Amino acid sequence: MNSSWSRAKLGEVLRRSEETVTILPDAEYREVTVRLWGKGVVLRGAVAGASIAASRRFVAKAGQLILSRIDVGNGAIGIVPSELDGAVVTNDFPLFDVNPENVTPAFLHWLTKTQKFVELCQRASEGTTNRVRLQEDRFLALEIPLPPLAEQRRSVARIEELAAKIEDARNLREGMLARTEALIASYLNAYFASEAMQIAPRISLGAVAEIVSGVTLGRRLTGRTIRLPYLRVANVQDGHLDLSEIKEVGVLETEVNKWQLACGDLLLTEGGDWDKLGRGTVWRGEIANCIHQNHIFRLRTRPEDFVPEFLAALIGSPVGKAYFQAASKQTTNLASINQRQLRAFPVFQPPLSGQHKIVTELNALQDKVDALIRVQAEIVAELDALLPSILDRAFKGEL
Repeated sequence: MNSSWSRAKLGEVLRRSEETVTILPDAEYREVTVRLWGKGVVLRGAVAGASIAASRRFVAKAGQLILSRIDVGNGAIGIVPSELDGAVVTNDFPLFDVNPENVTPAFLHWLTKTQKFVELCQRASEGTTNRVRLQEDRFLALEIPLPPLAEQRRSVARIEELAAKIEDARNLREGMLARTEALIASYLNAYFASEAMQIAPRISLGAVAEIVSGVTLGRRLTGRTIRLPYLRVANVQDGHLDLSEIKEVGVLETEVNKWQLACGDLLLTEGGDWDKLGRGTVWRGEIANCIHQNHIFRLRTRPEDFVPEFLAALIGSPVGKAYFQAASKQTTNLASINQRQLRAFPVFQPPLSGQHKIVTELNALQDKVDALIRVQAEIVAELDALLPSILDRAFKGEL
């Protein structure tokens, strides 16, 4: 640490604030909370005065230090921002006035985000594994580096300059990621919306595919049953399967063939978020004797007619999703399709050689996209490590 920096106990720079507010039953109050791991002080929500009239609420002032008694050891500490001035908190979130003569709120703001400060807070907490609480006297006895005010302001300015550059780099990466992920959709849109495809003959999906809904959960069964693994909506993602959690369901032995999945089946979800209609992927026999639930459609075509991945690409393309969004039943945030709408979906049927060509090109493009995403993930990890490193140097007086 910089040898010119002194140290001080938190009790020398903080003073507990216990200013309360008189709760009016017919009024509404903003309540704040503190996120873990230095993620900041945020609005929890609005509460009616009638619901909190029986308990005390403390007034939060901009620039005060606030922490969670239970989670301060997990980084739940920060400075009240100006937009939350006048909000209220319970006694589980003690507030402290900052002495402006020897410390700036901005300096404390960044200091509380360091791993070393969080570790100090962990030592100032005690209790059982499930009920660790901050001991306030031990917290105020913690020592922190305390350079002169001018040096604090200089350090904060440098931290914020570098933090802004990190944020700019993060935003740039997010934009690159969005453009990278849009490459597949752009390719599919260019192909399926091309003039050649628009004038090509079309047939209904129902004419070329067997479309079956899956097993309904919670049925009462009579007869010999067997338990089988089944796919839920959560298992069928857009372009891939998530098989991290597979559940089982009981079905009649006579029903197994009706719902059993076969390699090459196309799986589509019945509904969900409006922008995820047409979500699905191809089943490649990943789990033996697997079936599917009723909110998933199974599409089975003849191998001499369709390459399953080609059909999946068509349905999942912007052209396909536009059809489902226009035909679906929609609520505010959700939408769903039924078998009638799915059967009516217009299908292009180029020769198998053409279908294989498109799938091969898609796979090659997907490999490139995946490689770009991996590189961007590495960049994210590097960006995530930058700020902690900067803060560590800053509070050693090395920045």
